[in-house]
Amino acid sequence: MKLHKESKGTIIVASVVFAIVAFVSTHYLKMWSLAILIPLIMIYGLVFWFFRVPNREILDHKENVIAPVDGKVVMIKEVQEDEFMKDKAIQVSIFMSPLNVHICRFPVSGKVVYKKYHPGKYLVAWHEKSSTDNERTTLAVESLTNHKVVFRQIAGYVARRIVFNCKEGDEAKAGHEFGFIKFGSRMDVFLPIDTEIVCKIGDKTKGGIDVIARMKE
Repeated sequence: MKLHKESKGTIIVASVVFAIVAFVSTHYLKMWSLAILIPLIMIYGLVFWFFRVPNREILDHKENVIAPVDGKVVMIKEVQEDEFMKDKAIQVSIFMSPLNVHICRFPVSGKVVYKKYHPGKYLVAWHEKSSTDNERTTLAVESLTNHKVVFRQIAGYVARRIVFNCKEGDEAKAGHEFGFIKFGSRMDVFLPIDTEIVCKIGDKTKGGIDVIARMKE
């Protein structure tokens, strides 16, 4: 199983903790029972599972808006997007549990025209105000269909590290990685008001694969 490069530090910490617990249990408590071993192995295994990098065939897209993350669609609504679009937009929010792949991908192809990091709170990621109150990074791409698309990485109650590896002027390719969020979070996508939405609340998305909307030139 291939692991994401962001896993290195976390896996080192998890390995040290595993070793310390094992040492204390066997040398000081004089015990190493299944009651300790099984939960410890499960937690250790979940760390590796969280940082997995699935092998996915990413296609080229022009009009399609691709799911930027694995997760569950929890919101589709008309909102006022005031940070970049300065206009009404359709917001599609996808919640990621700690068991989902947490690679963040561009939802559309085009050019990165905006990027800004915002410090903030750590409300639970499904809270509606997490989009504006939590620690987050907002990015915008001018798509190949000449639309402005805004998307936002949002830290959650557990997620405390947002990683983004792009800058203004970079090429964006739908479905390809631009960042990572550690341990449970949310991604909001803001689309032009006349965008055709093809997903619905409750849908499970596969990042880089599933089409959530379509925009025409």
